[in-house]
Parts: sequence; structure tokens; C-alpha cells
Amino acid sequence: MTPGASARALRIATRGSALALAQTEIVVSLLRAVHVQTEVAVVHSSGDRAADMPAALMEGQGWFTAELEQAVLDGRADAAVHSAKDLPTELANGLTVVAYLARADARDALVTRDGAGLQGLRSGATVGTSSPRREAFLRALRPDVRAVPMRGNVDTRLRKLDEGEVDALLLAAAGVDRLGRGDRISERLDPHRFVPAPAQGVIAVEAWVESTAAGACAPLDDPVSRAAVRAEREVLRRLGAGCRLPLGAWARVEEGRLVLVGALAAADGSVSTVEMAGDLSDPRGLGALVAARLGAA
Repeated sequence: MTPGASARALRIATRGSALALAQTEIVVSLLRAVHVQTEVAVVHSSGDRAADMPAALMEGQGWFTAELEQAVLDGRADAAVHSAKDLPTELANGLTVVAYLARADARDALVTRDGAGLQGLRSGATVGTSSPRREAFLRALRPDVRAVPMRGNVDTRLRKLDEGEVDALLLAAAGVDRLGRGDRISERLDPHRFVPAPAQGVIAVEAWVESTAAGACAPLDDPVSRAAVRAEREVLRRLGAGCRLPLGAWARVEEGRLVLVGALAAADGSVSTVEMAGDLSDPRGLGALVAARLGAA
């Protein structure tokens, strides 16, 4: 029998950052609303321990998820809460995402000290980011500004901005909002031009397949969010992408159809963009088509 919750409280594994805890509290509140008792177990990930390593140098996948998956696999936890964009393209054997919560703002956010937007940045301005995707898309839209490697939690990055280490930051809007710091956002960038990371803005709950925990968390699943994430992650999987590839993929529902845009930056600074629509019942098929077009561009 696979591990799972019984009459006792559901044990939920999470990273210990303020954002991870805020996201876990969202899950806990939703479970409480359907009368599921919970306990939270903080697990430290490899990505947290290597906080000063640039994302571009991180080999492989699972830097922010592997230890949480292991906690579920060995029975220390019944489920794990992740930022869906951190999930590897292949989950640990026996585990599945039992719920994708309704998506928050998928866009990237620009934060500046003076409230200036992307086009208002002075030539030569420095922009802190840990993401090769954000760096590449920034270069395509504003080749006269300079990306500066910056990791750390949201509060740490905001402090570095306020102390003048950089002129601006690029962050996930959803994370800033979930920490109650949305007022710091100067501009929420157009997702058609600054295409978000696959699954950005979505919280995922992972558990053993067909476990009691999976059944308890299933009511949290949002079908539209699941379809969008499946399409976006299929682009990721088909192109063999990890956090080091400058790839964006963003899906949404328009007039009953799933619309997916994918964008891939090349070494010469150009960005190839493909947008297609498909049936909501076949999100992976749509993702495969977009990936094929991007790969051939």
C-alpha cells in the first residue's frame, strides 16, 4: 500500500522560505475549508542551500523539489506543496500532481525604486534576475540595459534594490502578490511579449498516486489551471528545457479554446514566438505542436 493520510492530520512538506510558507498556507486554508486537518513539515531543498549559485549554473532539475518528493516517498510527509514552475519534467516514480490550484497572476513583474516601467528605465540601468529566460527577453526588449545575476528570496532582493545594488528587479508577479508586496510592482509585463515561465503562478500539490492524501487534495484541483500547465510543461518537456533554457510558455482559455504562446530566445538575442489554439481536452497535443514549431524556428 502506498503511504497516505488516515484519520490523523495530513502531513504537508514545504520549503521554508516565506513564499513557500505563504503558498502552503493557501493550500492549508483550502483543505481546512473541506474539513481536512493538516500538519506542516519544513524541508530544506538543494536550491535553498545553494542560495548564492546562479540559476544558469544549476545542473539538472529538481533543485527546489527533490527533497520534498523524497519526504513523501519515505513517508515523512503525505503530500508536498511546490511552485509548479519548479517541478521537473518527470516526477519521482509513484508520485503525481494531485492538484493544480487556480492560477494567480502568471506575468513577470518589474520592480523599481521610482516606479518606472520597462521603457522608463535609463539606458545602462541594471536589472537583477536569476532567470536566463528573463535575462534573454529583457535583452530582446531593452538591449541597452544590463541584467545582473541575483538570487535570494523576494524580501532579500527588494532590500538589495532599495540599497541601490541594482536599478530594478524582475520577479514573478504571483510571488510578490502572495507575500503582500504587490504595491512594490512598477509594471506587470505583457505576457505576449515577455512570455512567462511554464506553470508560473500555479501552486502544485504532489502525492502518491491513488493515496488517501491524493483523494483529500483532489477537490483543490482547478481544471483550467491543469490544462494550461499540461500544455506549457509539454513544451518544456519536448524541448528538453530546464531553468537554464530561455523558454517561455503561457496558456489561457479564450472562447472555449486553449490558446498557447511559446517563446524561445536564441544565442544571437532574437526571440522566436509561436502561438496556436487547440482543444481543452488535449493540452499536451497543443504543447507538442507549439514545441515542434519552436524547435524548427
